[in-house]
Amino acid sequence: MKHLSTIGSAALLGSMGVAVMSVLSGCEAPQQEPQNRFLVIEQQPGGKYIVVEEMPTEGPSRAIIRERDENGIVTERFMSEEEMRRLAEQEYQKMQNGQSELNSAPSGEGMGLAGTILAVAAGSLLGNMIGNALMGNKNFQRHSNTVNKSAYHQNAAKRAAAGGSKRSFFGGSKTGSSSTRSSSFGG
Repeated sequence: MKHLSTIGSAALLGSMGVAVMSVLSGCEAPQQEPQNRFLVIEQQPGGKYIVVEEMPTEGPSRAIIRERDENGIVTERFMSEEEMRRLAEQEYQKMQNGQSELNSAPSGEGMGLAGTILAVAAGSLLGNMIGNALMGNKNFQRHSNTVNKSAYHQNAAKRAAAGGSKRSFFGGSKTGSSSTRSSSFGG
C-alpha cells in the first residue's frame, strides 16, 4: 500500500508541476507584431496633413497621399512602406533632437507629412519598442489623435476607452459601482 501512496504522491506532484508550468507559460503574453496599415493622407488647405482613412492590412504598410496644387486641384500619389519608413525615421530623429512638431502640444489640425506618418504608424514602421516609447509621450498621443480622423481610429479609441469596464466570467460587464439587492423571504 505504501507503494501506491508514493505513486499517488508523485502523480499529484507531477500534475501540479504541469499546472504550474502551464500557468507560468500563460503569463508570458506573446509579442504581437504591430499591425501594418493602409492610409489615405490628405493635405488640408493650410498645407498640413491628416489621415482620412486607415485600414489594417496583411501586406506592407502603404499610403495614398492626396495633395492640392495652387489651383486647388487634388492629385493622388502612392507612397510605399520604404518611403514611409524613411520619413518616419527622419521625423523620429527630429523628435529626439527636440526639433519636431511632435515635441510640442498640437496647435490646430494636422501636421507635416512626416509627422503625420510617424504619429499614426510609428509601431508598424519603426517597431514596437519605439512605438511604445512614443506612446508614453503625452504630446505624441495628442498629435496622434488630432491628425487621425479615420473612422477606424475613432472606433479603436472608443473601444480602448470602453476597456475600462471589466468583463465578468459569464460575459457581463462589471463596473466600479455596486448595487445592493434586498429580498424578503416568506412574504
